[in-house]
Formats: sequence, C-alpha cells, structure tokens
Amino acid sequence: MTDAVARQVEGVGPGVTLGQLGLGSGRLAAAHAVMDEAEAIAVVRARWSLDAVAATRLATEKDDTFRLDTSGGGRFVVKVSHPDEDDDEVAFETELMRHVHESGYGVPVPELLPSADGRLLEPVRDGAGRHRLARVMTYAVGTPLDTAGPTSAPERERVGEMLAHLRHATADFRHSADDRVCAWDVRHLPALHPLVDEVPDAGQRRSLAQGLARYMDVVVPQLPSLRSQVLHNDFSTSNLLVDHDTAEFITGVIDFGDAVRTAIAVDVATALLNQLPRDVASRPVPDLFAEARDVLRGYLRSADLTEVELALLPHLVMGRVVARALITLHRASLIPGNTTYILRNTAPGWGQLAWFLDRTPDEISSTFL
Repeated sequence: MTDAVARQVEGVGPGVTLGQLGLGSGRLAAAHAVMDEAEAIAVVRARWSLDAVAATRLATEKDDTFRLDTSGGGRFVVKVSHPDEDDDEVAFETELMRHVHESGYGVPVPELLPSADGRLLEPVRDGAGRHRLARVMTYAVGTPLDTAGPTSAPERERVGEMLAHLRHATADFRHSADDRVCAWDVRHLPALHPLVDEVPDAGQRRSLAQGLARYMDVVVPQLPSLRSQVLHNDFSTSNLLVDHDTAEFITGVIDFGDAVRTAIAVDVATALLNQLPRDVASRPVPDLFAEARDVLRGYLRSADLTEVELALLPHLVMGRVVARALITLHRASLIPGNTTYILRNTAPGWGQLAWFLDRTPDEISSTFL
C-alpha cells in the first residue's frame, strides 16, 4: 500500500475495520470447524425425524454442509453454522430464504424444513461442545453453472433475468441483521487496504494498490447516492444450478451466506464478475464483458439501472476483483488446510485486473453507456 493510497483511505468517513469485516478474528479468519458425517446424520435424525442413512460433505467456505440421503430415497441438505457465526445473522439468512421461496417471483430457492418442534433453526452442541445452528432444506437439483460447460447468449440472459427476479423478491424484506457488515460487500473495499501489504508478490501488490486507488477516486464518492436494499450479493456461477435441457435453464439459486442490505449496482456487479473470461492473462480480449453483457441485457428486461449505476458498474466489478484477491490470499494464509477451495477463483483475477488498469477510468465508465 502506497502512502498516497493509505492517506486517501483514511480520509473516507468513519469506515469499518478488518475486525468488523470478520477478517481480524472469527468468521472469515477462523479455521473451518469440522463436524463429521455421522454427527450430522445424528442431528437430523434427532431434530427433524428424517431417516438419513448417508451424508456427503459439500465444499463450503466456513460452515459444515452435507447432502443427506434418506432410506426412502429422498435427498436433503443440512447446514450447520460455524461456531463463530452470529445467531441473528444466521436467522437473517434463513428468514430471507423463506421469504424468497414464498415471494411468488419464481426464484427456485430450496425450501426450508421445520424441525419436529416447528423451528427452521435448531440450536445444537457439536462434539466439541460448541454452540451451532442447524437447518435442513430440500436438495436443489441441477449442475453448478461453473461446471456445466459453455453457455449460450440466451442462457446468460436467463441468468440476468433471474437476478432481477431475485431483486424484486427481496425488495420488501426487512430484518434486524440485514445491515450487517460483510467483507464481500465492496462498499467496504477501503477497509481492506491493510491487506495489500500482506501480498507476497510485488507486482501483484502494485496492481492491487492501483486498483484500490482508482476505486477510491471513482466509486467511493458516489456510494452514498446509490439505491440500496437487501440483496443476495453472491450471484456467482457456483451458486446457480442449471440444466441446459430446460427452457428455464436455472433450476436452483443457493447460498445466501453473503446476503446484506447493499447497493443494487453492487449486486449486479458481482453477477457480471462471474461471467468474465478466466484466461484473459494468456488470451487477451478487447472486451472483457463480451459475455457479461448478455447477463446485463437479461437483467435490464426485468429491472432498471440508472445512468450513474451503469457508469459505476464496471468499476464495481473491478472492486470485487481486488476484494477477492485480498480476502482470499489473507484467508489462505490463515487456513492452509482449505486453500484449494479458498483460492479457486483468485488466479484469473490478475489478468482481469490488468485489463481494467490498462484503460482509463473514463473508458471503463463508458462500458455500458
């Protein structure tokens, strides 16, 4: 981090700290607390009266998630929160999922199952005596978009349409924890500036500092004026289940773990980021957003963006690239046992960031105008 960037960051309001973002201790900085398959089955049998006979661990960032197979052939998912997760925040995510499921907007989110006592969340003590919250939901059928192979323009437009439907479904949702501070909300990107100095590669440090400085110049002054509401905030290809053989294409929307009240443009930027080419460092492209434009086209058929939001959108995508590098490199250094999952999307970001920095801020602002 250069002195100039550090001074610029310090001058932006009260801001938030790394600790508030969960990167100082606990949450994203904490090692994954493992619950084994047998324990998960026991919890489901005792609290949900489901005759689970097998549990298969699913890769996650911080909780324990399993696919459950029952003796009758049914499939469900059980998620058990990390011991350091705040109960109110887990309740927020759970209530938001239920709200979307009942909204009537046709967003295919899993349905939450009440326990035998009628609760969507059950407090449990794991084998180490730690307090955690368990929830069970239906198993969403489909292939994760990031492993489903190439997509067509109409399929990418369906992604944008579904994001717009989800925005409408969450527009009227309120919860006491919906304004939580989330590290993956790029409104808080300036708070990540201390992590730049942790990046071991000098060239990567310089690129991240340049990207952060541009974000400070272009985006931060505009943030207070952006429209906000509760949003999914992680409409990534790993959180969308699809079927190429169906007209709907998207068969499931999962993982509300990063949901928060944030800017509408931030939510759209996250979806666009996940449509960028991953090999741009070795195969340069004139338009980084060639496929992402299809997603935006579909989105704008069902929801609006202002001219200011459209101008900031590509800068917010760049901000997410910077945030992803800083957060994942930091977490990988703290939790070496989960580096494959944590760093799975980090490497493509260096070529993407270079594409942004090779162009002037005005050029980037005009991308969608």
